[in-house]
Amino acid sequence: MERLFSGDVCQNPHRLSLCGKIILFNCQRASATNEGERSELVFSSLSFEREEKAFVKAAGGAAVISRRRSTHVDIVKCQCAINVQKRVTTPCVLVTKKSEKGEGFQYSLLTLSSSNRLEPCIEFKLPYQMREGVSILRGPTVLWSHAGNVFYTSLQAGEVRQIPIQLSHTVVGELPLHKEQVFVLGLQNLSGQSSNKSTSQTLGCFVEDGHVFDGTMVLPHPYICITRCLLVLSAEQRDGDGVLKSAVVAATSNQQLVYFENGIVKDTCQLPFEHPENIQLVDTGRNGCLFAVSFHQGHVCAVWKKTFQIASQWSGVSSVHVDDFLGCGTDQILLVFKDQGVTEHPLERFLLTDLCGITYAHCQDNEAPKTSPPPENYLLTLQALESRLQSGLTVLRELQQEERVKERVLQQSVQALTDVISERDPTLTQPEQEGLIALWDCDDESKEEAMDDKTQDMPAVSSKPQVDKLWHRIAEDRMVVGVILTTDSSVPLASVSLSILTETGQSSTPAVIQTQSQVFWLPAPCSSSSSSSSSSSSAPTFPEPAAKRSKRHNAGRLNDLNTCRLAVTAVTKLTPLLNSGCVKCCVMLHYAQRQDAFAIVSNLTPVVLHCGQVDLDIHSDFQTRLLKNPELKTDEVEEDFLSLMAVLDHWVFHIDSPDHSLGDIDGWIQKRVGCKRVDVSPQYLLLNSSGPSAVMLLRWHQITPFQGELSIHSSHIQMLRFLDSLLAYLPVSCSMQPVKGTRGQRTAQILSLALEKEVVSLRDGVSLLLCEEEEDKKKSLGHEDTNPEPASVEGLQRCREVWQQEMERGRMRLSPLVDVGRYHRLTQSMCEVQLDGDLAALLDIQRTLLS
Repeated sequence: MERLFSGDVCQNPHRLSLCGKIILFNCQRASATNEGERSELVFSSLSFEREEKAFVKAAGGAAVISRRRSTHVDIVKCQCAINVQKRVTTPCVLVTKKSEKGEGFQYSLLTLSSSNRLEPCIEFKLPYQMREGVSILRGPTVLWSHAGNVFYTSLQAGEVRQIPIQLSHTVVGELPLHKEQVFVLGLQNLSGQSSNKSTSQTLGCFVEDGHVFDGTMVLPHPYICITRCLLVLSAEQRDGDGVLKSAVVAATSNQQLVYFENGIVKDTCQLPFEHPENIQLVDTGRNGCLFAVSFHQGHVCAVWKKTFQIASQWSGVSSVHVDDFLGCGTDQILLVFKDQGVTEHPLERFLLTDLCGITYAHCQDNEAPKTSPPPENYLLTLQALESRLQSGLTVLRELQQEERVKERVLQQSVQALTDVISERDPTLTQPEQEGLIALWDCDDESKEEAMDDKTQDMPAVSSKPQVDKLWHRIAEDRMVVGVILTTDSSVPLASVSLSILTETGQSSTPAVIQTQSQVFWLPAPCSSSSSSSSSSSSAPTFPEPAAKRSKRHNAGRLNDLNTCRLAVTAVTKLTPLLNSGCVKCCVMLHYAQRQDAFAIVSNLTPVVLHCGQVDLDIHSDFQTRLLKNPELKTDEVEEDFLSLMAVLDHWVFHIDSPDHSLGDIDGWIQKRVGCKRVDVSPQYLLLNSSGPSAVMLLRWHQITPFQGELSIHSSHIQMLRFLDSLLAYLPVSCSMQPVKGTRGQRTAQILSLALEKEVVSLRDGVSLLLCEEEEDKKKSLGHEDTNPEPASVEGLQRCREVWQQEMERGRMRLSPLVDVGRYHRLTQSMCEVQLDGDLAALLDIQRTLLS
C-alpha cells in the first residue's frame, strides 16, 4: 500500500465510506499528447491500519469525463446507493459538465465497481444547474428540487421525470419495504370553500410508481415545514388495509431531534447546534446505538438511541462517516477535521471512535478532542444501583437454590409413584450419587462436612469451558460453524459468541469475518444409573436441580450435576471467504466470565478461547442426514438440527380461540406431506419439501385448551404459505398475533403478563372485599329508604338515629373492617398469583444470566 497522494486529490476531495474503506473523489485536468487538456474524475480508496494508526491507500484510478478544453467539470454529490440490477451497494458520483458556449448542463452519474473501475450509469441534460435538494438513493435514483417541483431520473425511468403531485416543503427518504422504497414527503395545498381560505394536507409519493400514501404516518403535519433531514429506522405495510407503520428520527430547524412512531411524537432531544444536514445510525453492538447528526459549518453531535441524550459533540469537522473501519463487526464514527494548512495526506486530522472504548485520534496536537466527564452524581447513582442490583440478585440466587431442591424432590417422588403404580421396583439412586445428605443422620453429615472442608484446601480445577466438538455446515450461500462446550454452571458465562478469522497471507493480522452468533442450551449429561429411568424425549433444557441439600461438587468430575452443555453457532456468508481465497478458518470463542452467578456487570472478565480450525471445501457434499432421516439420533444429526436452527428465520405466533377449543393442531401438522418428528428434539416437527429453502421446523405448545403458541423456523415465504393453510383449518373466531422479541424477550413478556395479572387480581380482590363488607354493614345498620317525619317526638328521635347511622357509615368508609375469613381467602388467592410472578421473575433472571 502507498502512503503518498497527489496534490489534486488532497485539495478538495469528496468522501464517502463503504465496506470499512474511505473513497475520495476529485476532478482534475490532465494533459493529453494529441488532444490538449482533458478532465478526469480521480478516486482513491483508503483503508485503516491499526499498527500505523493511519489511513493508507489501497487502490486508485481515474476516468475521463470530458476531452474539451473549454468544458468545466465539477462534482455535484457523491453517495452510496443500492444498485437494483446488481443488488449491491455501490459508490455513486454525480458530476456536471458545462460548456463556455452556454449549451446547458450535462450531468453524468458514475458508479464504482468492485474491480475499482468507474462505469457510467445515467446521463441527462438540464437547462439549469442543480442547486438544492440533490439526493442519490436506491436504484440508483437521482432526485432534486427546482422551482418548487421535485424531479428524478433513474435506470428504470430512462429520462428526467417530475413526481405526479405538486408538493411544498418536501423531504425525501427511503422506506425499508419490499417494493416501494424511495419516497417524497410534503404538503399539498387544498382550496377551501371560500376563496380566501386554503388548507394543506400531508402526502407522500413513492418515486418508483407514483403511488400516493398518507404522509402523517411518517411525519405529523406540523413537522413537515421544519424538518431538515430524516432517517427511517423501520417500516412495514399491512397487506389487508395498506396501513403504513414506521419509526422515524427527524432533525428540525428548532434544534430538536424528534423520534416518531406511526406519525406520533415519542421522544425529543435538544440539539446543541443549528441547521442539521444529515442523520446516520451507528450500531456499536452490545453498547447500543447512536445517532450521528451533522450540521452546517462543521458541527457534529452524537445522541444515544436508548436514552435520547447527547453523548458527545465536535466542531471543525469536514465530513462524518459511519462504517466498520476496524473490521470488528460493529460500527465506528470517523470524523475528518478541517485542515488548517495544505497537507500531503487527505486524512491528516481525524478521530475514529465508537464512544464505548474504541478511540484512534490523529490530530495536529496528537490528542483527541476532549469531552466533558460525566457528572459526579451520575457516578454515585450508578454505584448505588449496582449495589442494589447485586443485593437483589443474591436474594434471588437463594430462592433459585430452594427451587432446585423442590424440583428434585418432586421428580423423585413422581418417579417413585409411577414405579409403584406400574408394579416395578423403584430405581432410586444412591444419596451420594445425587449429592444429598440425610437430614436425620447428624454423624454422617458432620463427617461429610469435614471431608468438604478438606477438599476446599485442594487446588481448584480450572473453570474454563471445554470444547467437545467443532463442526461446520454449508447451507446455500451461508456457512454455519458450531462448537459444543461443557462448562461448570457454578461459574456462569455471559455474552457468548463465535468469531471466524481468516489469514490471507498478505498481512500478519488475521481478518475477522462478520458473523451472527446464537447460543443453544443442550440437555445436561446424566449419570448411568439415572439415564435408564428417564427418556430422552423429556430431557430438560437446563441442568436438573439437586434435591434436599446439595453437596459441594468438583467441577472437574465427570457426570457432575453442575456440568452444563451448550452449543454456540455462528452464521456467515460464503462470499468473503471465497473472495479472500482462504480455505482454512480459525474459530474463536468469546465470552465474559463472572466470579459468581450474580456478579455486577462491571466485574465481567472478557476471555477468548481458540476452538480449532475449519477446512472449507465447497466441492464436498453437505447434504445433511437430518433431512434424509429425521428419526436418527446421532451427534451428526444433532449438529444438523442446530445448524438449521441457526440459519432459518424464527417467528412465534400466539393463537387464541375464545369460542372454540383449539383442535389437534399438532396432529394436523403431522398429517401434512413430508412431516416427520425430529428425534433429537422431539418437540419439533420437520417439514421437508423440495430444496433446502423449503425446510421448515415447527413447534406447537398448548398453553390452555383455548390458547397456544406456534414456533416456526423457515424462510419468509414458507412461513406465509403455512400460516395461510393453518388459518383455513382454524375456526373463524381464532386470532393469531406475532410475539415480538422471540429470541430473548419471551421470558420478559411472561414476567410482564404475570405482574399485570398480579396487579389486576389485587385490585379486583380488594374492591370485591370492600363491596361485600359495605353491603353487610348496610344490612347490620338497618338502613331504610323511608324518610321520617320530624313533626313529632318519635320522628325527631328517628331522625337522630338515621343521622347516627350515616355517621357510622362514614367512619366505616374511612377505616373499613373486613371479615377474617374473607381476608384469609384474599391473601391465599394473592399468594397463588404472586407465586406465578416469582416463577416468571426467576425464569427471566436465569435467561439474563445464561445469555
